[in-house]
Amino acid sequence: MWKILVAFAVFAAVAIWVLSKAGGSIDMGGEKHGIEAHPPASAASS
Repeated sequence: MWKILVAFAVFAAVAIWVLSKAGGSIDMGGEKHGIEAHPPASAASS
């Protein structure tokens, strides 16, 4: 069991390292609901 936990921790560390090297700017914030979010779709015309 402890080997699975160690493997997960190593995998997570490598994944974060690769993402930081590839992108440089990681946004782990999830969905955005502020001004920078896309405007709502316009209402369907009748």
